[in-house]
Amino acid sequence: MLLRKLYPGALWRVNPDEHAVYLTFDDGPIPEVTPWVLRLLEQYGIKATFFMVGDNIRKHPDVFRQVVEQGHRIGNHTFNHIRGFENTFKSYQSNTDRAQQFMREACGDLPAQTLEHALQPLLFRPPHGHMTWSQYLMLKKHYRIVMWDLVTRDYSKKLRGPQVLANVMRYARNGSIITFHDSLKSWNNGNLAYALPRSLDFLKEEGYEFRLL
Repeated sequence: MLLRKLYPGALWRVNPDEHAVYLTFDDGPIPEVTPWVLRLLEQYGIKATFFMVGDNIRKHPDVFRQVVEQGHRIGNHTFNHIRGFENTFKSYQSNTDRAQQFMREACGDLPAQTLEHALQPLLFRPPHGHMTWSQYLMLKKHYRIVMWDLVTRDYSKKLRGPQVLANVMRYARNGSIITFHDSLKSWNNGNLAYALPRSLDFLKEEGYEFRLL
């Protein structure tokens, strides 16, 4: 895969010798979606990593705090969900920094231990999965750049819930970083509501342990 060669220091998959997966969600927090995801994860006893858009944190700080307070991990997904190839080095850095600033501000007076668990190490996932080489080198100095081993494509209008579930069942393996989206796209097309609980059932039945990045 070309992108793996472009970003050799990024994390695409964790230890292939351990029977564990790493559940991630992109594009939140969204009040219509993220609380539902949180309730489901609580029901299954699972912690996940949420790569959040800074502007959504600005709009919905209460939902952001719910994610943090429930023991999940937070990653940076830029402030405006921008494409690296369409932005200059400076604008991309500024957008990323702004997202990180809103994360810290939205946490407010939460206990230091809670904040450290949620925000350390500093994680970043590029929207659409791409950055220029200079953007990558800049971010790599400050963040652990997390990509994925399995994109469920729950956001796609061309797929239905059973097909999203089939992607998980077919491609999940030891060390997989699995990407869902707590977004309106994934929610409004019904894919997230259908595929996420069934995927969790499947992964549990297969004996996978769920771990945090």
